[in-house]
Amino acid sequence: MDGVLVIDKPAGPTSHAVVALVKRLTRVDKIGHLGTLDPAASGVLPLVINGATRHAKRLAGDEKIYEFTLFLGVATDTDDESGNVISRKIPDGLHFDDLSRILERFTGRIMQRPPLYSAKKVYGRRACDLSRDGMQFNLLPRPVNVDAIEIIGGTWPEPRLRLKCRAGTYVRSLCRDLGEALGCGGHARAIRRLRSGAYIIDEAVPPEALKPGSDAWHAYLLPV
Repeated sequence: MDGVLVIDKPAGPTSHAVVALVKRLTRVDKIGHLGTLDPAASGVLPLVINGATRHAKRLAGDEKIYEFTLFLGVATDTDDESGNVISRKIPDGLHFDDLSRILERFTGRIMQRPPLYSAKKVYGRRACDLSRDGMQFNLLPRPVNVDAIEIIGGTWPEPRLRLKCRAGTYVRSLCRDLGEALGCGGHARAIRRLRSGAYIIDEAVPPEALKPGSDAWHAYLLPV
């Protein structure tokens, strides 16, 4: 059985842990993913099965769509709710109109610094591992592409946003930078990926839908 299995990853486990779980449930020898998703994030995690692993680069795709909450007034060291608070500032005098004007500056090709807690390699090690070890280092900004970003709901100061971007863009960094631009700080919450390349949330299945010892998961497999 070769193909792509689109998993609706729950918030909590790492992408690697989800791959290991699916491998155990399906009893498949070769499984890989088409781009990691933060542990705290949920949503589309496409997995390539058996022979499809040979086509991973071609299948990965570039377009990503996310929905997330921008929590304003609190900055953390991980740029999401899992980290330690490093600053607090009530966003007095600000509202949705102020955020809308700021969003224009974060559309197109922009420079973005990855989170200190990320899989970005520094000195041959992941930045998140160095951060947990207490090491001091800098990550340089690099160009990323944001196709569109809009406010879709939420209540102030916790607006809900929708982002269409290209691979390599960090939602957590975007929330950090938006908070800094507004002068109050901010971090990401409830990140959900709705699209990764050609794969969308409507065709994703939760891991619990894969029953151990059953071949029913074959019905969810998409052809290469």
